[in-house]
Amino acid sequence: MSSINNSMVLPQARKNKVRRMNLFISFSAGLAGLLFGLDIGVISGALPFITQHFTLDSHEQEWVVSSMMLGAAIGAICNGWVSHRLGRKYSLMAGALLFIVGSLGSALAVNLEVLLAFRVLLGVAVGIASYTAPLYLSEMATENIRGKMISTYQLMITFGILLAFLSDTAFSYSGNWRAMLGILALPAVLLFVMVIFLPNSPRWLAAKGLHVEAEEVLRMLRDTSDKARQELNEIRESLKMKQGGLSLFRKNSNVRRAVFLGMLLQGMQQFTGMNIIMYYAPQIFKMAGFQSTQQQMMATVVVGVTFMLATFIAVFTVDKAGRKPILKIGFSVMAFATLILGYCLMKVGQGEATMNLSWVAVGMTMLCIAGYAMSAAPVVWILCSEIQPLKCRDFGITCSTTTNWVANMIIGATFLTLLGSIGAAGTFWLYTGFNLVFIVITFLLVPETKNITLEHIEKNLMAGKKLRDLGQ
Repeated sequence: MSSINNSMVLPQARKNKVRRMNLFISFSAGLAGLLFGLDIGVISGALPFITQHFTLDSHEQEWVVSSMMLGAAIGAICNGWVSHRLGRKYSLMAGALLFIVGSLGSALAVNLEVLLAFRVLLGVAVGIASYTAPLYLSEMATENIRGKMISTYQLMITFGILLAFLSDTAFSYSGNWRAMLGILALPAVLLFVMVIFLPNSPRWLAAKGLHVEAEEVLRMLRDTSDKARQELNEIRESLKMKQGGLSLFRKNSNVRRAVFLGMLLQGMQQFTGMNIIMYYAPQIFKMAGFQSTQQQMMATVVVGVTFMLATFIAVFTVDKAGRKPILKIGFSVMAFATLILGYCLMKVGQGEATMNLSWVAVGMTMLCIAGYAMSAAPVVWILCSEIQPLKCRDFGITCSTTTNWVANMIIGATFLTLLGSIGAAGTFWLYTGFNLVFIVITFLLVPETKNITLEHIEKNLMAGKKLRDLGQ
């Protein structure tokens, strides 16, 4: 009787230990998302005060925002090599260190040039984090919780944005933009400390020939030793393909399809127009009729709450409803919201601003954010981490993440220019058109990958199946 009880207790104890380890990994890697979100959110609140302090014109404001994206693109390009050589764990540690230096340097900047330099360095840190964290999580998770774990990373981004908006609002009364930027160093220190205790990715370890170490990590993360052994065998099988990176990209058309799809997905995510709302939220609310800085900042806090709450939809549905249906719904919601928001801003521009119209504009902004947070924000990162074959994963995700930040930089560097040339309404209607196109692309090209192992997706890709059929 005693032995029977022990046999029942031990597996349950193992499951609890595995669950705790997965939660620790998800939270620790998610802190990289928190830093990402903090930087996205903090600049929208700090920008008006930085503009006033350094007397910036519209183009200089665009560079303050977009310089971070330039650095992020550089970070994503470099991190493909760093992540391959040093592993996901040490890449995250390097990103945390750079984030500490970049945030403190930005806070202490004595002129625009110094600020831009440290914003670029901060961007390198964000680029490393945005590349490594989803990749690491996808390689640590089982297929049935992979979407949830990567969605949790996106949830941490939205939580970071909310914290940044709250911090900005608190400091807005004194106009202390240096404190807004410098406080970001604190969570970066926490990330660095927590990553020390993370295990290396078993897929990276196996790729380096460290199969014993890879199996040890898998035993920590899987319910049974048999599952760990089976997964390691699948990883070994996928590693038999000899070429890697750029060489494999050149030689194999199927790999090129996966890389180009990843780049397309990241471009789609950015050209929804969502990030312009995050970067320039106070200006948007000013156009909608909210005149005081405090009114604008409180409105952005509401935006941050909406973003975070809507992300929970993705966390709890992406592994059940699937990736593709969520994307279709999200792009449709964003197309509708940007269409109506453009109309509201047109009326404001014609001098017909009313309080009701202002609140409709806020409502459409929140709806757009909700549509993005539940769909393109997490799902694109999930798909990009799933569709790349193992021997080309570092190269493929380097390409897609770099595309994300280049597109992000283009949007950040052109938004105010677009406002001046085609107006606020025309700018948002342009993004309405993009979202409608993205619905069609989702139907035609995007695969459904829920509950499918990375190795099976890779097998379908290499067999030449259509992109939309990779999850079958």
